[in-house]
Amino acid sequence: MSFWIKENQNYERTCMITCALSGVVANRNQCPAIPYTPEEYAAEAKRAYDAGAAVVHIHARKPDGSPSYEVEDYQKIYDAVTAECPVIINFSTGAVGIPVEKKIAPVKEIKPAIAALNMGSMTYAKYNEKKKTFVFDFVFANPFSEIVPLLSAMKEAGVKPELECFDSGHVGNCFPLIHMGLLEPPYQVSLIMGVLGGIPPTVDNLAHQVRLLPPNSDWEVIGISHDQWRMVAAAIALGGNVRVGLEDNFYVSPGVMARSNGDLVEKAARMIRDQGREVATVEECRERLKLRHR
Repeated sequence: MSFWIKENQNYERTCMITCALSGVVANRNQCPAIPYTPEEYAAEAKRAYDAGAAVVHIHARKPDGSPSYEVEDYQKIYDAVTAECPVIINFSTGAVGIPVEKKIAPVKEIKPAIAALNMGSMTYAKYNEKKKTFVFDFVFANPFSEIVPLLSAMKEAGVKPELECFDSGHVGNCFPLIHMGLLEPPYQVSLIMGVLGGIPPTVDNLAHQVRLLPPNSDWEVIGISHDQWRMVAAAIALGGNVRVGLEDNFYVSPGVMARSNGDLVEKAARMIRDQGREVATVEECRERLKLRHR
């Protein structure tokens, strides 16, 4: 029954799956399935697509696995993935210490369907409970003075921004940008749960953030590490979409490492169907988000 459907909480709608293929930090010593070369990205994208992903999120790397912000590396990966399967492409623009012009260059030159955009600054850290110490701790700076030119370039290129919100204040940052005309509906919003320095990964916090979203938001949850599957289950129940992938979490279940991104997407798709929803196709996602490019 549809009596309880609310704005931005349509649990009868199909559920979009995004797969974040690699991230920028993790390496094969931590998880052997992380792709480095364009061919490996293409193979992982195909596995994710075959399992139900409509979108793949890409941080470029060089063939040795080191992170890359070069247009050339993004182009090679884009070409390899699009030749392998019809999945929607989402480029990252997130980086520390990289000039805005370099962050946005692959988006302007290649024009993927979607480009991710961090919606505010934050303390970004990881804590080791056993050692009672921080593994890393830095300020992830994303001021409006960088957000505005990134959004302006995306709008000019016809690329859909994916608004990555690590906390409730980041959701609030969307509103002046809507007022400025830099964001147009439907808004694609990612609610990232479980980064220390951002909002804690609880179901209450996810529901709170969903209530803050602007009308006509097509949102997804990004649960980090062991919190991922609990957050995925909550997002499905709340009528949202989900992101999984080796950037965010290596494990299909406790102690069982994924053999590929496809394993993680397969579990997400099963969870979606177990709750009575259907997995969104590439064509449905393109229509819902009004995408112009691949």
